[in-house]
Amino acid sequence: MDLNTILDGNFAGKRALVRVDFNVPVKDGVVTDDTRIKAALPTIKYLLDQGASVVVMSHFGRPKGKKNPDFSMAPIRERFSALLGKPVTLASDVIGEAVEKEVKALKAGEVLLLENVRFYAEEEANDPAFAKTLASYGDVYVNDAFGTAHRAHASTEGVAHYLPSYAGFLIEKEVKFMGPLLDNPTQPFVAIIGGSKVSSKIGVLESLAKTCQTVVIGGGMAYTFLLEQGHSIGDSLVEQEYRQTAASFLAKAEERGVKVILPVDHLCGAAFKEDTEPVLVDSADIPDGLIGMDIGVKTIALIVAELKRAKSVVWNGPMGVFEFAAFAEGTHEVAKALAASSAVTVVGGGDSVAAINKFHLADKISHVSTGGGASLEFLEGKTLPGIKALEK
Repeated sequence: MDLNTILDGNFAGKRALVRVDFNVPVKDGVVTDDTRIKAALPTIKYLLDQGASVVVMSHFGRPKGKKNPDFSMAPIRERFSALLGKPVTLASDVIGEAVEKEVKALKAGEVLLLENVRFYAEEEANDPAFAKTLASYGDVYVNDAFGTAHRAHASTEGVAHYLPSYAGFLIEKEVKFMGPLLDNPTQPFVAIIGGSKVSSKIGVLESLAKTCQTVVIGGGMAYTFLLEQGHSIGDSLVEQEYRQTAASFLAKAEERGVKVILPVDHLCGAAFKEDTEPVLVDSADIPDGLIGMDIGVKTIALIVAELKRAKSVVWNGPMGVFEFAAFAEGTHEVAKALAASSAVTVVGGGDSVAAINKFHLADKISHVSTGGGASLEFLEGKTLPGIKALEK
C-alpha cells in the first residue's frame, strides 16, 4: 500500500487541515487518558515546524448530529494545548461565517481546533457540501485519525476529494506494521485472536489464516470451537449459530497446514462474577455448572512456546475475563511473553490494547494500534475508506 505521506508534501506558508482522533475519555471536564492526543502530536509538530498553520478537527462521543455542550471539545483543547506546549484556540463552531473568519486569521505556527464535527449530521452522512466547506479551511488535508479510517465520513474521506491529501505519521506507522501481516509477514507468523464472540472475529481469523503458520484462539469465542470439536463446555459462552462457521474454519486451517491452538485447560467459575471462586479444570472438557473464564497453565505454556519461535505476531482480543483480577492471568502471561519476544509484535483492538496498557508493557511492543474497529477491519483485509483516499 503506497500512501502519500506528509514527508511528500511542502507545507511552508500553507494551511493544513488535519483530522485527528481526539475521542478520549473525559470525566468532570478533565481528560482522563490522553494517549490519542499524544499520538497525534508528532504530525502536528512537524507541520508547524514546516511553517504551516494548522486547523485540527475531530469527533468526540456521540452527540448524534446535534450541538451538545456535554460533547464540546473545550476540555480536550485544554489538554491538547498543554501537551503541544503552545496556545490552541477553540473555534466557535464547525462551520459558519465566524469559523471562516477564525480560520482566515490564522498565521503560520498557529493552531485552531474546530468544535466537534459530529455536532452536524452531515459529518457521518459524508455530505459533499459539508465536506467541501471543511475543505475550504485548508490548502492541504492530512489524515492522522486511524481510529476512524474505517468510516467514510466527511472529515475522514469526503474532504480528500477536494484537497491534496496526505497520511500523517500515525496512519503511516499503522499501515507500515499491519500491512505486511496480510501480504508477506516474516515467518513463523503467529496470530493470537481472543475476545468473546466468534461472530466479531471470524473475518480476522479467516484473513490471517492465509498468511500465518499458527492461530491461537482464546477468550469466550474458544468455547464455540471446542464444542464443535466434541468437547463439553459446561455453561460457557457459546454461539450456536456459528458452530458451522467454526467447523468450516478448522477444516480450512487443516487443509492449509495452519496449526490451531485451542485451550487444553481452563480457569472456570460457577458464576460470571468478579468474586466467583476460580476453579482450575485440567482438561479441555468443562464440567456442567462451570463457566470458562480464562485459559489454564498448560494452554499458557503452549502459547508461550509458539511465541518463543515466532518472528511476527499479531494479538487481537484477550484470553479471558481480564477485567476480573482472578481471571487475568492468561491475558497477562500472553502479554508478558509478547513483550519478551524478539519478533515484530503488533497489538490491535480495544481490549488487548487496554490489557497491554494495564500491565504497563506498551513500550515493549513493536506497534500498539490506536484503532479498535479500524485495526479489526484492516486485519480482515477490508478497504478502509480513510486510508484509500490517501493512496498515491
